[in-house]
Amino acid sequence: MNIRSYTSIADIFSIANASSGFLSIIMASMGDLILSAKFMLLAVIFDSVDGWVARRINREDECGFGMHMDSLSDIVSFGVAPAILIYISSTQYGFNYFNMAIALVVALLVLICGLLRLSRFNVTADVCKDKFFGLPIPMTALILGTLYLSGFFSEYLALFIMILVSLLMISTFEYPKIRDIRVLSIGAILLIATLLPQKIVSYVASFPTKLLLVIVLLYLLAVPIIELYNKFFRSGPNVR
Repeated sequence: MNIRSYTSIADIFSIANASSGFLSIIMASMGDLILSAKFMLLAVIFDSVDGWVARRINREDECGFGMHMDSLSDIVSFGVAPAILIYISSTQYGFNYFNMAIALVVALLVLICGLLRLSRFNVTADVCKDKFFGLPIPMTALILGTLYLSGFFSEYLALFIMILVSLLMISTFEYPKIRDIRVLSIGAILLIATLLPQKIVSYVASFPTKLLLVIVLLYLLAVPIIELYNKFFRSGPNVR
């Protein structure tokens, strides 16, 4: 039962994912929401890399250790960290107690829906290899992080978007897995540009951050809009 017999190099990136999420929480608690958002986005990078590494080394994970490690890391970085950031960012805008209570409810919604999303993923992973049922949980950090760093952040807008994100995570909408290397490369470049130091960000990475936000919002909304359109306007009986 030596822990080394269960772990592989891919788990190092899962640990880096969880560590980034933890640092995001610490930064948010200290009031540095810019660093908090950046650590969440850094966690997205590590989360993307661990699966790629596992496939490259042809990891045999019969007991599911890697999958559980990945999920536990995800709930820290994409469940707890975004919930903390959305709540603390709301308190910084001088919310009254009623609005702070709403922010707390939304934060809990993000966490609870994230837990449900990951639990469903773990029990359906074998049958859902080419798509996601419900919005993937890393999108909580990707959307909230880019929204905060883009300069478009508004506490009311953020609360609304995170409610939508939470509900889409536990929905049955089928989100595609992006595998096109060109699309992934563009996303990686934009994400890295967003993580540049603050003095550079204001001059160089402002546009990439905004563009990345637009892309992830399109991914968020396109799938439910297309599915609902097909369901109500294209699959119904022909009426003459």
